Amino acid sequence: MFSMIISMVYNIADTYFVAKTGNTDLVAGITVSSPLFMFMLAIGDIFGLGGSALISRLFGQKRYEESKHVSSFSFYGDIIFTIILTVLLLVFEAPIMHLLGANAQTYQYAAEFYRVLVIGSVFITLSLVPGNMIRTEGLAVKSMIATISGTVLAIILDPIFLFGFKWGAAGVAFANVLGYALNTGLLIYFTWKDSKFLSFNPKYIKVSWHHFKEIIAIGIPSSVTNFMQTFGMALLNNYLVIYGNDKVAAMGITQKVYGIVTLVLVGFAFGAQPLIGYNYGAKNAKRFREVLRYDFKVEVVYAIIASLILIVLSPFVIKLFMNNPQIIADGSYMLRVCLLTTPFIGAILVYTTVFQSAGKGWSALVMSISRQGVVYFISMVVMAKILGYHGVVMAQPVADILTCVIGYLIYQKDFRKFK
Repeated sequence: MFSMIISMVYNIADTYFVAKTGNTDLVAGITVSSPLFMFMLAIGDIFGLGGSALISRLFGQKRYEESKHVSSFSFYGDIIFTIILTVLLLVFEAPIMHLLGANAQTYQYAAEFYRVLVIGSVFITLSLVPGNMIRTEGLAVKSMIATISGTVLAIILDPIFLFGFKWGAAGVAFANVLGYALNTGLLIYFTWKDSKFLSFNPKYIKVSWHHFKEIIAIGIPSSVTNFMQTFGMALLNNYLVIYGNDKVAAMGITQKVYGIVTLVLVGFAFGAQPLIGYNYGAKNAKRFREVLRYDFKVEVVYAIIASLILIVLSPFVIKLFMNNPQIIADGSYMLRVCLLTTPFIGAILVYTTVFQSAGKGWSALVMSISRQGVVYFISMVVMAKILGYHGVVMAQPVADILTCVIGYLIYQKDFRKFK
């Protein structure tokens, strides 16, 4: 969770520095390209979350030798897959940029950010593999140290590249890439130095067909969550750009401030994942229930308190980023609407991590494609048609409530016997 807070600090600092240029097209351009970053995290999740979910169950069953094969396969699988993807993203840059919502005013900034991020993508995707896996072995502090180090470096480099070297959007992306390079390097070092049951040695790269299917069965639904975030952000940008680049810029700031709440929720939810997977693998139903009960309590209570504080302070917070009356008005409105359903997001994250940890691939897939995928798309189309601009802003809260209901129903079905 602390690692996520540090990431949140960087997201805020990053947006703060960009907004201080006073260039709304630059802010909008980087906002347009932001889905690409979520897309890269999705790639890393295939092997990072898929592999770590399987490893946590193997630990619960005391099958330590097999965990070395799973970790090595996941590590090199991510590298190979990302290299192939990098080539494709560079070749199809123009059509992808237009799909993300870039227009004549924002294309230059968006493309600069896009190219640098794509070239350095292997550092971003690979960080999720050792980062998730060493937590399953109880090395969460090492993971936190690596995340903090990479984030601090990126925060230091951001203003230097942006204001000192005048590199604009490319400088912001370069700071991101270098931060992730340090993060990934430290995670690999900690795994080699401190882990007893994980390995990135190529001699362990071979896995059984059964384990391959288990990694993919959880990794794909896990990655789809971020794929859907990419889709959701692109969908939102395309609907908002109709109302002007200032609306896109305001939403870009809003999403980063909203991350103050959601990243902590994500951190706590995924922090509980090794415990959930371990107890499910060990068939310890009593402790499984205790972990879930505590997880729900923390997620929902924190979400309510944090949301109430930000709802009150919305105009002051947005003003810190850009002292533009229109941006402040739009951003405050967007932020308050988004915060209304934050407790539902906490519950959604708990359900999602439970399905992933327990190897419920299809259930995890349904959750992954719902909140910012199918349910969000339907909500966006319907709400935008009925309420126009206000419907665009309200589509996400509506999707949050519907997805939470879906998660509850699936959980009752999947875990009735285990409970």
